[in-house]
Amino acid sequence: MKKIKSWKQALIFGSLGASAFLLVTGRKPAAGVLAGVGLAALASEYPEHVQRLWERAPEFLEKGNQVLSMASAVIERLAQHHALREGSPYVV
Repeated sequence: MKKIKSWKQALIFGSLGASAFLLVTGRKPAAGVLAGVGLAALASEYPEHVQRLWERAPEFLEKGNQVLSMASAVIERLAQHHALREGSPYVV
C-alpha cells in the first residue's frame, strides 16, 4: 500500500467524520455531500480497492440484509414476550 498524502488523508477522514456527525444530528443532505467528497477522495487514491468493493457490493448487501432480518425477528420476539408478560396476572 502506498503512503497517502497528509492533506488528502485529512480531507478523507475529516469529511467522513463530519458526515457521520451531520447524519446523527439529522442533516442528511449535507451528510450525503460530505460522504461523497470523502469517498471520491478515497477512490482517487485507491481505485483498485474501490473496484473490488464495488464488485463485492451485492455480497455485502445480502449479508447486511440477513443481519437486519435477524435483528427484526429478535425485536419482534421481545415485543411478543413483553406483551405476554404485561397481560399475565402472575407477574408482580
